[in-house]
Amino acid sequence: MPHRRGGRAWWAACRLVNTGGVDFDALIARLDLGAKVRLLTGADMWSLPPIPEIGLDRIVMSDGPIGVRGERWSPGDPSIALPSPTALAATWDLDLVRRAGRLLTQEARRKGVHVLLAPTLNLHRSPLGGRHFECCSEDPYLTGEIGAAYVEGVQEGGVATTPKHFVANDFETDRFTADVRVGEKALREVYLRPFERVVRAGAWGLMTAYNGVNGTTMTEHAELVLGVLKGEWGFDGLVVSDWTAVRSTEAAALGGTDVAMPGPYGPWGTKLEEAVRAGRVPEPAIDDRVRRVLRLAHRVGALRAPGPAPAGTGSGQATEIDGVALAREVAARGFTLLTNDGLLPLRGAPTLAVIGAAAAEARIMGGGSAQVYPGRVVSPLEGLRARAEVRHAVGADPRVRLPPIPSPARALFLNGDGSVLAGHPLPTAEARWIGQLPPGVDGERLRAVRLVTTYTPDVSGEHTLSVAGTGAFTMTVDGGTVLDETVEAPGDPAAAFLSPPERRVTVPMTAGRPYEVALTSPAGTIGGLAFVAFTLGHAAPGPGPDELLAEAVRVAAACDVAVVVAGTTPEVESEGFDRTGLALPGRQDELVRAVIAANPRTVVVVNAGSPVEMPWAEEAAAVLLIWFPGQEAGTALADVLFGDAEPGGRLPTTWPRRLADAPVSAVTPVDGVLAYDEGPRIGYRAWRGAGAEPAFWFGHGLGYTTWSYDQIAAEGAHSAMAVTVAVTNTGDRPGREVVQLYAHPSGEPGDVRLAGFDVVEAEPGRTVLSTVFLDERAFQVWDGGWRTVEGEHVVTAGRGVADPRLSITVEIRPEM
Repeated sequence: MPHRRGGRAWWAACRLVNTGGVDFDALIARLDLGAKVRLLTGADMWSLPPIPEIGLDRIVMSDGPIGVRGERWSPGDPSIALPSPTALAATWDLDLVRRAGRLLTQEARRKGVHVLLAPTLNLHRSPLGGRHFECCSEDPYLTGEIGAAYVEGVQEGGVATTPKHFVANDFETDRFTADVRVGEKALREVYLRPFERVVRAGAWGLMTAYNGVNGTTMTEHAELVLGVLKGEWGFDGLVVSDWTAVRSTEAAALGGTDVAMPGPYGPWGTKLEEAVRAGRVPEPAIDDRVRRVLRLAHRVGALRAPGPAPAGTGSGQATEIDGVALAREVAARGFTLLTNDGLLPLRGAPTLAVIGAAAAEARIMGGGSAQVYPGRVVSPLEGLRARAEVRHAVGADPRVRLPPIPSPARALFLNGDGSVLAGHPLPTAEARWIGQLPPGVDGERLRAVRLVTTYTPDVSGEHTLSVAGTGAFTMTVDGGTVLDETVEAPGDPAAAFLSPPERRVTVPMTAGRPYEVALTSPAGTIGGLAFVAFTLGHAAPGPGPDELLAEAVRVAAACDVAVVVAGTTPEVESEGFDRTGLALPGRQDELVRAVIAANPRTVVVVNAGSPVEMPWAEEAAAVLLIWFPGQEAGTALADVLFGDAEPGGRLPTTWPRRLADAPVSAVTPVDGVLAYDEGPRIGYRAWRGAGAEPAFWFGHGLGYTTWSYDQIAAEGAHSAMAVTVAVTNTGDRPGREVVQLYAHPSGEPGDVRLAGFDVVEAEPGRTVLSTVFLDERAFQVWDGGWRTVEGEHVVTAGRGVADPRLSITVEIRPEM
């Protein structure tokens, strides 16, 4: 299906400005100043307050982007877990992204959510970015197109999106305070471009970042928020702060941020009301913010004012989407086959050695705001066992923290005298409530939370128990205290929550005997908001690292094919901190090489949300990148390995051989400043001038068939240019191809940029035509304003930025 893009007229048509006949000014006139100001601050962690007298319901927000968690950060209300944004972007399939968006709308409505805090549009500037997995790509154009499709899919069902984090929040180190120094050309051509695209796609919300840009924190950045976003781009939606990012009263109120989250406490509220009464903040500025809140409420169906409902508002699609099936399809479409000597797809009924800790317990998502709690998870081991005879060996366990104790638990919420206020069942021994406590728990009276579980070991010996969290903890086994310690928090609050310290203790246990294990920690609320996060971990006695490795080699040698699942861990890849290197943690590289030596028919499955070094890549029979694949990891993996589905992914970012080769890698501010000195050339544009070859270029990915690129033609002017490419499936099975178009001025091949793309399908021997409409920005640069580069440009079509197959020269003339 060709892309739907054109010139300024098309962009204007994309703008969604719909008041639905509601007189917002009349509603605002019915509110006093106090009511208006209250509406601009969260009523709690996740919502804005209702105002029944004007028909305004409570507006509920929830984290995304791979699912809809809802208001409770706990497994009590499961969510569909789609693959990570890097996996979604790896599909290069905008129709599939829109379908994923519609599923998220369905999930949001099921949970009473009006606003999804997604998608994340920051860029893969450095492979060390800790939140790399939650962003789409190193390329601003691809990021913008994926983001726009996501926004369109979600908002079709009347649920708002808030693309984030505006702008230049491409790192985690000191993200609350760091100031990004970036030139205007890079800011416009690279970092702002995806946000401009989603605004033109009709996004109803947008989230400002923690960091500053060129000396001003983003929640106070009038030049970018009022001047560019709301002024130049005409954004009529709601600008919400990242959580706790508003730290001033007047500067933020004058800087363009509309809503400060969370609430009700913070620098706005009564302080903002006083600033307005004193004339330091004009009341019309408050009215504009309230108007934006009401417009958003009307769009999502939370304003019951007279007048017709706006387009998209309602119950969503008539036919319910099968979330499990879609999660499986998206995962397979995003799986990216990096190398293959012909082993894949597997044929016949081979015996499989499935090796790695991640095989039994894959990372299906990244940590932080991207985390949800799915109702089911299919591990690679489970998925492959359903298709073949399998033998499993751990081989190497890179995990730093122990997993939760493998038995259901119960959370007891305790009063000051130790009496139980309420109890809450949990599928595992993990306590996590952020913002809201479970129903029936009185936060004012809460003084402690206790996790209690009964564990019956399978083996006798010294078992290891642990607590991961910060604060004071007491652990008991059958009533006897085995740990009593206070664990200090690290500097970054997000790191304390997402990657907490761990304390361990060993306890002798006898197989077959039940033990009551309890872990208690003080708890309460701060400003009415709950923050409870700790885990009771466990590890049974077992073989040491050398024995595990030796067992994996024996198992691999005894099977027809070996499948090694290797990946990152929450300690090296998560929100809250940046990565320090790209090597796989633990002894996984050693494991991969040992298995390949024992069985040359080895497939290495890489379970990571962002680039890792793969020193063994050329030795493996095949390397398959599954990203963070969502809840259907195992079923999708079986589909792809056995050829029921083709690995549809193409790399949305360039993968280095070594971190040292990466042309842009710095993520650590110096004296509070992170300088984007490289200008607009990041990703493949930086690699082309770096003098080092990456392991795999942007756009790379193999399928299970072959394609010829036969002809290319172009017609039209720069603001409405269409390029048509004829491709033929020259293999022996049906397949999908991502036709990628790149453009550069003639004589300047180093300035190549992605200009368009399309996904096509064909049966063996069939030729298909792909027509892509090129955005006028493909031929423009920022020079104090957007300027079209006139003259000859070369447009290439191929299978990646480093694999051009056809080219055509087009003449770009001034627009008349």
